[in-house]
Amino acid sequence: MTAARSLHAAAALLLAGLLAVLAGVTAATPAHAAGYRYWSFWQAEGKSGSHGWTYATQGPSQARPGDGETVGFRFAVSADSSDAAKPRTAPDFAAVCDRTPARDGGKRIAVVLDFGTPADAPGGERPPAARTACARVADDATAADALAAVAKPLRYDSAALLCGIEGYPRTGCGEKVDATAPRSERPEAEPGDRSGGPSAGLIGGVAAVVALGGAAVWQARRRRAR
Repeated sequence: MTAARSLHAAAALLLAGLLAVLAGVTAATPAHAAGYRYWSFWQAEGKSGSHGWTYATQGPSQARPGDGETVGFRFAVSADSSDAAKPRTAPDFAAVCDRTPARDGGKRIAVVLDFGTPADAPGGERPPAARTACARVADDATAADALAAVAKPLRYDSAALLCGIEGYPRTGCGEKVDATAPRSERPEAEPGDRSGGPSAGLIGGVAAVVALGGAAVWQARRRRAR
């Protein structure tokens, strides 16, 4: 092998090693993803709810479900609407409101409350058991009105974000948490936190590859100089 070819081979070895180690860094150290602990709002797909839950496109204070419809509320840590956990009770208006007869001048809305799991609960709190209730409200009532009719007290923040149902959770409202950690180990994340760099072992691996590649280039240059 000529000296020039040796240099090219050494450079290729160095580049390949660096790329492999950097790929390991990327795979082993994902960036911290922002998650939020909050009450999500759901509506049944179709009046019967036979197709399950769909994430509501309006807030509970804007949505006006009709008589015979079902709404759901689920407390969990979610990154966004696509990641949000659905209520674990299926929307079934008949099962919830079978003992609540219809009346003129009002409507019945089935309400499903899922307080979530202990893993998603704020520190020091434990979620109540999930339950359902049939709200009898005025014809023009919103989902928030139906919720207020069967689940008090409710807690809202200054921006009208639903923060607590029946006193759960006691404090907090849509706070940011570390969604990359296991649910049972999620600490509160600082706003704008993007920590989570490569480990010392991986950094050492990069240094080793650089050193080996440098040695190969040095040897090739010595052969060329002879």
